[in-house]
Amino acid sequence: MKIQTKITLLFFSISTIGLILLNASIFYFVSEFNFEDFFERLESRVNLAARINIYPNSSPETYHEIRTRYLEKLEDEKDYIIKLDPSEKEGFRRPLDLPEKFYSNILSRGKDRFSDRNRFYAGALFNTAYGQYIVIVAASDPYGFKELADLKKVLAISFFVSIILAFIAGKVFSHYTIKPVGAIISSVKSITANNLHSRLDEVKGKDEIAELAHTFNNMLTRLETAFETQNNFVSNASHELRTPLAIITSETEYLLSRPGLSKEAEKSAQAVLAEAGKLEHILTSLLGLAQSGFDGKKQNWQKIRVDELIWQVVDSVKKIEPDSIIDIDYSALPEDESRLCIDGNVNLLHLAVSNIVMNGCKYSNNQPVRIKIIADSNMVIISVTDQGIGIPKQEQQHVFEPFFRASNTSEFEGYGIGLPLTLNIIRLHKGSIGIRSEEKMGTEMQILLPCSV
Repeated sequence: MKIQTKITLLFFSISTIGLILLNASIFYFVSEFNFEDFFERLESRVNLAARINIYPNSSPETYHEIRTRYLEKLEDEKDYIIKLDPSEKEGFRRPLDLPEKFYSNILSRGKDRFSDRNRFYAGALFNTAYGQYIVIVAASDPYGFKELADLKKVLAISFFVSIILAFIAGKVFSHYTIKPVGAIISSVKSITANNLHSRLDEVKGKDEIAELAHTFNNMLTRLETAFETQNNFVSNASHELRTPLAIITSETEYLLSRPGLSKEAEKSAQAVLAEAGKLEHILTSLLGLAQSGFDGKKQNWQKIRVDELIWQVVDSVKKIEPDSIIDIDYSALPEDESRLCIDGNVNLLHLAVSNIVMNGCKYSNNQPVRIKIIADSNMVIISVTDQGIGIPKQEQQHVFEPFFRASNTSEFEGYGIGLPLTLNIIRLHKGSIGIRSEEKMGTEMQILLPCSV
């Protein structure tokens, strides 16, 4: 999930929770106010009902007129006057089927309230010279409930409108928050080995975004320096090292061509020439390993047919290892020849495939090595299978590390350069390498390269 989406969802979640709490608080306090107001109106009627019904010295007509003129008639309003009779076991009769706690609270506290859905009750205890009385006034409040229902609808509509606006606001907020990071990502993606001199635009301010851009620019400076150093080494080494090596080889060959050379001198010259050949192979591999780290656009790329590449590789390997037995399996070739084409540098790919095939021949003591070409979906697969010594299972993950050699290869010459070089070249061509091996049974290596079609 992208950071912009996370920020949007976080902003939306916080806003939604805040709106829920706000709406719940509004509804709670408004409902409490409505109920409190209605109960107070009931309690004022309780006092008037007491004046009218239980105080004979008062003026009932006056209180009745006040109640009729100045107090609105509540919905389904009823008065209940209860005289307490100490002689009765229960103390008094109960005209309403209300909880016993309501009556006991009136007796102990002097008054109480009770509500059942839309029906409200307010009662009070009055001590007079004529005895004790409980006065209860009951009424319904349909208007209050209607107001709460209307309020609930308004809050629900405003809530949904608000969360939509909160989501839009979160999108806008996250967009402008992440926009500088997006610009940095786009700039970094456009920087390759060809334009390491490029730098990110400096961001004004001292926030984290500005610090990130500054850090990237510092890293690019270090990378540019490292690439220039490597490039200079590769360019210089290809001349400085190859020139004396070519002189050694040519002088040794000239020495061997001279007549009258003693057997011991000839044997020594042959050893020098062989070692010079090995040194040239090592040098070629090392330079290839260094060059394969550069951007592929620096190489000479062209359209390559994999089957033709394999034939060239087999010819090259047989020149170096004349006793090698290499079989090419054509059974999986596609009918459409265009599916065998890939884009790449033919010299580098030739070197990469040759390394794998030569390893198969070398580590199997020139037993048959099978090469199979498979066109699968958008990939071309080169499978090389040998019947050699195999690779120990616990060491297979290390075979692509430079200069690593498996523990069972001590009887074979090698420098641990070929497979790391091959992996670099295949990665340079946007491909991958798979390996399957079993000790004393053999090894299968698959090179997967994207088809150019």
